[in-house]
This record gives sequence, structure tokens and C-alpha cells, in this order.
Amino acid sequence: MATTPEQIDLWRRSPAEHERLEFKEARNQYDYQKLQGYCVGLANEGGGFLIFGVANELPRPVVGTGSIGDPTGMALKLFESLGFRVDIEEVSHPDGRVVVCHIPGRPRGTAYHLDGKYLMRSGESLVPMTEDRLRQIFAEGAPDWLEEHSKIGLETHAVVELLDTQTFFELMRLPYPSDRDGVIDRLLRERVVDAVEGKYAIRRLGALLLAKRLEDFPELARKAPRVIVYSGSSKLETRIDQGGTKGYAVGFQGLVRFIMEQLPQNEVIEDALRKEVKLVPEITIRELAANALVHQDLSITGASVMIEVYSNRIEISNPGDPIVPVERFIDGYQSRNERLADLMRRMGICEEKSSGIDKVVNAAEVFQLPAPLFHAGNRRTHVTLFGPKDFDDMDRGDRIRACYQHCVLRWVMSERMTNQSLRERFHLPESKSAIVSQIIATTTENGLIKLDEAVGASRKYARYLPFWA
Repeated sequence: MATTPEQIDLWRRSPAEHERLEFKEARNQYDYQKLQGYCVGLANEGGGFLIFGVANELPRPVVGTGSIGDPTGMALKLFESLGFRVDIEEVSHPDGRVVVCHIPGRPRGTAYHLDGKYLMRSGESLVPMTEDRLRQIFAEGAPDWLEEHSKIGLETHAVVELLDTQTFFELMRLPYPSDRDGVIDRLLRERVVDAVEGKYAIRRLGALLLAKRLEDFPELARKAPRVIVYSGSSKLETRIDQGGTKGYAVGFQGLVRFIMEQLPQNEVIEDALRKEVKLVPEITIRELAANALVHQDLSITGASVMIEVYSNRIEISNPGDPIVPVERFIDGYQSRNERLADLMRRMGICEEKSSGIDKVVNAAEVFQLPAPLFHAGNRRTHVTLFGPKDFDDMDRGDRIRACYQHCVLRWVMSERMTNQSLRERFHLPESKSAIVSQIIATTTENGLIKLDEAVGASRKYARYLPFWA
């Protein structure tokens, strides 16, 4: 263990606290209940270090701490109350006394709780874990639902009859084998089909992606995406309610085409000619539909990906709370279904590096649309795409959301948001700079963006960063 002052200084230079690192000033003492909570929260996220005597604001000076006067006794007390060992040590830093709590990660398939609350960190706070996250933890070590067999005891011809192997080879950009043995060999290598006792078994993953008819696989039929088209801007009158019939991969192009056919059209004038354009560009539908299929929580029964088309917007939702906070959708990435995502990426349907959301936000800017709305609720993740709206018709929420997303998009591109770049995002002239400054100020007040201190206090050359950067 033996943490050195040099290690303390190295931690202090970390750009931000994260799931494995937490600083507390605790100049005199620290609340024991909070100490227990942070030990549980950090352990649930893989373990880490809780450091007392260091300010948590950059440049994180060492302020010294009088808390935990008896590290050995406190370690014993925590063990008796929490049931796992936390090693605590004192470090004599030149600027003051520092106490480091070494918190181990939880065992696989186990989550720690404090008084019945399974805790995790969210920013600088402790919050209860979501049901989805707890379900994922408790399922660790259990067989992957997608990798289990959906149909067994099949002959070669039955596999080819059930799965659209022709489209599979086309999507993989591979020549179609000259015989069925070659087809089966490829499916075996991709681990979507297994050889079992002289016959073949189709994994759920293979059926979900390649099924000619999902209804041939009863436990997967309810996983088909569903498209609902309403006559107006509310759910009062349903015009179309259509469920998908094919596997995700082999049916994806048809799904996107069907959705685009249902979208309302707007008449615009371009180069002095009138033309009809869809409510939103196809790239946004393609990226968000693929994202919803890949990131859904397949353990939730009786629920599927839904695409709801209204006269003024499109709502795309999938089962399960997001595993990445909604405010980090643009820059963050974590796949809920890794093998599903990998195969769909290799078939050119989705990407595995979060750039799909980047493209959606960028398309909203290019086509001068309101910023998409990402939110979670009722064990579902929702994205709303809005049709064209003039700047003057955008409400306060529209403008703040667009400002934050523009700031994140610029950061992802290794650039910085400025008044000018945001004006260009809204397609506004320089005479509207004051209005844009008000939007930036309001977004800052809402804690979503911050001034880039690297350029100093000059308002003329001010640049902005996402709050978490």
C-alpha cells in the first residue's frame, strides 16, 4: 500500500474526479454515515480511493485533515458495519496530513448496500442504483441470454430456411458459398449457430439478427421493432401500427425505408425551386433506430423498440434505462449488448464509437432543426426528433438544449464553442450576437457549460466547454 506524497500529487493533477477517485477537504472531521456511503458507492463501481485533506476544486491544494484520527480503528469499524475491508492510511504530505481510504471493488455478481440502499456516485453525489444497473450486476456470471439457443436439433437445410443467409453474406460483403456446408461453416465461425450432437442449434443472437420471420422464434417475436404513425401531434388517432417481421440486420434497410415513407413532408424553396423534403433527414432515423436496437435491455419482457411518428416530431425509444447518462450521449459510449453491437457494426448498420449520436446532433445543426431531446423514464430511453422550427419559434428549453449540444459537439471535434459558432448553428446574423450571448449565459447558469479558463476573462474571445470537460 504505502502511498507516497508524490502519488498524492499525481492524483491531484487528475483533470476531474471519476468513479475511482474522490477528494474531500474534511479539515476537521467527516461524517461517518457519508464515509460509509462513499465506501459502498466506490466499491460498487469497481473500487477506488477516497482522499481526505485535499480540496476537490482545481488546482486541489492539500489543506490537511483532522478526520479519522485512528485509521486502524476506523478500518475495523467500517469492516464491522459494511462487511468488507477498507484499508486506511495516513500520508505525511509537505503541505499537511492526508488520509487515503483504499476501497476494494465489489465481487462479481454482488452489489453492496447501506441500510438497504444500493449506492453509486453521480457527479459529486451518492444516488441509489437504478433497477437496470442492479439487474445487470446480479446477472453477472449468468449465461448471456443472447448466446443461449433458440432452436436446437436442426438439419443444415432447416438452418438455411430459418435464417436469411443470402442477406447476411451481402451485409458482410462476402461471396456466397457454393454449397450449404460453406454457409454453415461461416455461421459457426461467427458463433450465431452451434454444432450440437451432430445437428445444429441457432443462438438467440443469430435469430434476432438474421431471422427471415421472427415469429418462427416465439421468445423473440416481441423483440421486433414497432412503428406507430399518428394522424396529428397527439396519440388520439392511430393511422398505422406495424410490427417488424424480420431479424434486425436483414430487416434494417426495410425498417428505415418504411419509417421514411411515413414521415410528413414539408415544402421548401431551394435555388428558386419548390421541393418536398421529409420532416427529418434519413441519417437521423438510421442512426437512432440502430442505436435503439443495439442498446435496448433485452431482459425486459413484453417491451420492444418503438418508433412513433407524429405530424411534427418522431419519438424513438427502447426498453431499459441508459447505462451512459443522457447528458453524455454525444461523447460517451458503453455498449449494453457487445456482441450484438459488434456484428451490426461489421454489417454496416451501426457504429461502436458513439459517432452515431454525433451525426444526429450535427444533422440537426446542418438542417437547422431544433436540438434532439434525450431523456429516460419508466424503464425506457427516449429520443425525440423535432421538425423544422424557426429560431423565433424555439422556446427557452430548445435554445438551451441546442447550446449545450453544440458545445459538446465542438468539444468532441477538438474545437470550442464561441458566440460566433453558436450564431452559425442557429443561422443568425452578427446583429443577433447579444441574443446568443443571453442563451450562453442562461445555459451557463443552468450548469451545462462553463467558460474555458485557458483563454482568460476576455468576453470578446470567450470560449466554452461542457460542464464535465
